[in-house]
Amino acid sequence: MRASESTWITINAIAILKSDMTQAPTSSDSLVDKVVETQYPIEPTLQNRWSPLAFSDQLVEPEKLRSVLEAARWAASSFNEQPWSFIIATRDNPTEFDRLLGCLAEGNQEWAKSAPVLMISVAKLNFERNGTENRHAFHDVGAAEANLAIQATALGLYVHQMAGFDVQKAKELYSIPEGYEPVDAVALGYLGDPHSLSDRLQERLSAPRSRKPLKEFVFTGSWQQSSDLI
Repeated sequence: MRASESTWITINAIAILKSDMTQAPTSSDSLVDKVVETQYPIEPTLQNRWSPLAFSDQLVEPEKLRSVLEAARWAASSFNEQPWSFIIATRDNPTEFDRLLGCLAEGNQEWAKSAPVLMISVAKLNFERNGTENRHAFHDVGAAEANLAIQATALGLYVHQMAGFDVQKAKELYSIPEGYEPVDAVALGYLGDPHSLSDRLQERLSAPRSRKPLKEFVFTGSWQQSSDLI
């Protein structure tokens, strides 16, 4: 090989490499770079958990779906009542998927329709043990969903929980009986391309993540008296 040929190949290889780097998403992309800087160290799985708006159409493997539900199963609950239930629809069953999708607010349907798994969580409002009101039921469903979300993150999946859904429609559509109340809706799946979202959703997604500082909600001695521990 002549020197001129070698030089030509090297130059073109560099050009191709630069082109590939231009096409690949960068780690500073505000639509995908959502790992937070925490005030104090936390478990990396918690640090990496966030709620996307873009989901891949890749189906979630049944064994992974069972694992995230198993994590929910082992959440703590008042008197071990385990007041949670989950109604699930997957994309490979279009009829059921569309039924559940129809319960979501229109603004959520816009992006959640791409998720391969949708759920509605339901709380049992009274204790099985004595029939009295379980004022911790929604809390305990939330604890189960937190377990679900963290297990999903550990498996490379993403969860987006939604308050925007039609509670009454869900009750009627799924024959949810008295004494039970739908809590929220959930989208679950693999991360998709956020650049495929509408401009409005991209703008929403690009907003920086934030949380209140600990001093605003950790008190000692009196309400709103920040703890010296913080």
